[in-house]
Amino acid sequence: MPTLAIHDQPLPYVAKLPERPAAAVTLVVIHCTELPDLAMARAYGEKVLYDNGAGNSGHYYIDRDGAAYRFVPGTRVAHHVRGQNADSIGIELVNTGRYPEWFDSRRQTMTEPYPAVQIDALLALLAQLRGEFPGLRRIAGHEDLDTARVPASDDPAKQVPRKLDPGPLFPWDAIVPASGLERLR
Repeated sequence: MPTLAIHDQPLPYVAKLPERPAAAVTLVVIHCTELPDLAMARAYGEKVLYDNGAGNSGHYYIDRDGAAYRFVPGTRVAHHVRGQNADSIGIELVNTGRYPEWFDSRRQTMTEPYPAVQIDALLALLAQLRGEFPGLRRIAGHEDLDTARVPASDDPAKQVPRKLDPGPLFPWDAIVPASGLERLR
C-alpha cells in the first residue's frame, strides 16, 4: 500500500496534552466530524474546553478528497471519545453526519456517503499506524463506545443517541478485513 502523505497541523494546545509511549496505543476510533468541512472541524478542535487549556479533537483528519492531516501526534492523549482516550487514536472523517441538527429526533439519519478516495486514505493511514504503534490491534466506531442518549432538541421527552458516527454508511465490511484490526463493539 502506498505511503499516505500526512500534513502536520498541530493544534495550539498540543503541548498541554499528556504524552504516552507508542506501545500504549491499542485501539483506533473512527469518527465523522458531523460538520460541513475541514475548516469548521479545525475551528471546533481549537476551542479550549478544559482547565488545562485543551479541547476536543481527533488525532488525524481525512478530508473528502483523501487529504490527511495530523492535528495531534499519536504519542499524545487527545480528547475524542469518553473513557477511551488513554489507549486510542481518533481518526475523523470529514462528513456532515447529522449537522446542524445533531439532536433533533426527526433528523437522525446520516445520508452522506464516504467517498472511495477518503476510504482508501483511511486504509493507508491504518496501515501506517499499525507500523508506528506495535500494540494497535482493535478498531471501533465512536458510536460503539459512546452509547449515551440525550434529550432530543425538538422534544426533550424523547431520547436520541449522543453519537452516531461514523454511522450506517461507513463500510465496516471492507475496512475491518483490509485493516487487519479486530472490531470492538
